[in-house]
Amino acid sequence: MLKFHLKLSFYRYFLIAASIFLISASAPLAGNKDKSKGPPPVPVRVAIVEKKMVSDQISLVGTAEAIARSIVAAEVSGVVEHFPVKEGDFVKKGKLLVRLRSTDLKLRLKGAVAAREKIRANLEYAEKELNRASRLKDADSIAARKYDEALYNHLALSQEFLRSEAEIERLEYEIKQKRVVAPFSGFVAQEHTQVGEWIKDGGPVVTLIDLEQVRITVDVPERYAVMLIPQGEVKVMVKSISNDLLAGRIYALLPQANPESRTFPVRINLANPGFKIKSGMESMVTFNLAGSKNALLMPKDAIVTAGNDKLVFYIADGKAMSVNVKVLGYYDGNVAVEGNLKPGTPVVIRGNERLRPGQAVLVIE
Repeated sequence: MLKFHLKLSFYRYFLIAASIFLISASAPLAGNKDKSKGPPPVPVRVAIVEKKMVSDQISLVGTAEAIARSIVAAEVSGVVEHFPVKEGDFVKKGKLLVRLRSTDLKLRLKGAVAAREKIRANLEYAEKELNRASRLKDADSIAARKYDEALYNHLALSQEFLRSEAEIERLEYEIKQKRVVAPFSGFVAQEHTQVGEWIKDGGPVVTLIDLEQVRITVDVPERYAVMLIPQGEVKVMVKSISNDLLAGRIYALLPQANPESRTFPVRINLANPGFKIKSGMESMVTFNLAGSKNALLMPKDAIVTAGNDKLVFYIADGKAMSVNVKVLGYYDGNVAVEGNLKPGTPVVIRGNERLRPGQAVLVIE
């Protein structure tokens, strides 16, 4: 009986050991099977390379400046009583910039108003006297000299009343001018006075700049200036803000060149939402020239930057392959390139950021 139990135990141990061996042997086989499949293909979107005629382009450095800049001045003289703004503040049109002391003018205004009311009373009395004299004259009951006295007295008081009205309007105007307000919405770029200072007639208060739009000035060499398209669209990049291209338009090509550099100043107006572009910032401006050429055209999202190189991934036999290209210009969301590509080649425009040459891809719509 003991011998039977020993045989049974040995048989059980043999089965367990065999099972462990089979499991251990099958694990590497399964791993090798999964490894043979490789990583799954990367989903990508593609576009087709086209060959089209595009305008020649030139990129030059320019400087941004405020489209409106004004040294706001006080029209009347006086002591600064209130100066509520400071450099860097954004002020809306009509906001108070400075208030000058107007106590003396207000007192003079009160005196002028009182003098006018006295003249008004005298004028009303003179008018009654003139009406009475007119009736007596019609009835031949008054001497001509008396009538003339009443008439000229009325005329003199009428003129004196008008003069007093003008004096009151002048004082009210001067009091109003003691408040200097912003002529347009913009930023205070510089303060020119402080509380307690005396400002002369026409004295500066603040320098105000409007950055709702900016004007970029580019000095264009003579050989390119003659090829610019009047009022033509341009692309602007302000690298300190982003690498995005902004749409602008040529505002003016100044006819006077710099005689030393033979360059013509070109002005470009550019919308500035959020006031991100500041006056004095460097800008890269790309102009379309009058000439044209054949070029390979594709969406700009196909370009991948790798250090100083520009790459494009194209699809060949279900795999992504890379090729170095030279960017010739940007055209309404597309980019013109020069490189070892052919028209009709599918290039990756989505999912190309982490691709590696030779990696399998899955094209999705």
